[in-house]
Amino acid sequence: MPMIVATSERPDLAAITARWRWEAFARGRGRSLSEVAAAEAATAAGPGPMPRTLVLLAGGEPVGMASLVAHDLDPRPDLTPWLAGVYVPPHARGRGHAARLVAAIEAEAASSGVATLWLYTRTAEPLYARLGWRTVERFAYRDKPYALMRRDLP
Repeated sequence: MPMIVATSERPDLAAITARWRWEAFARGRGRSLSEVAAAEAATAAGPGPMPRTLVLLAGGEPVGMASLVAHDLDPRPDLTPWLAGVYVPPHARGRGHAARLVAAIEAEAASSGVATLWLYTRTAEPLYARLGWRTVERFAYRDKPYALMRRDLP
């Protein structure tokens, strides 16, 4: 049965989350893998609720990640906190892993007193809409179109 763990509880997972984050989100943006790895290690070592990265394990193997961060979109420092870095490697997609991770981040945020979560996406708007997120704005960032989405938590 899949289980979700935080990198703060399993710092050994920070190396894989760093690679995934770099490959999916940071490559081509001028950040090196070593910079991303240092940030992941700091997140894994941090005791607080943010930043926090959760990893889904299936059969003991990591099959996805998601993070709760204070800020994720430079032009919108007024919005906080954010669901960020949701990633499931191609071989593990289509099994509900992203939905499990999103629900886990939502639960952690709600238990910390968060009323609203934010995210931005270029490609996964339909997924998040199915999970109860709503699009509140469309915008261009770094010359690419994005949807800004929010989720009001119970």
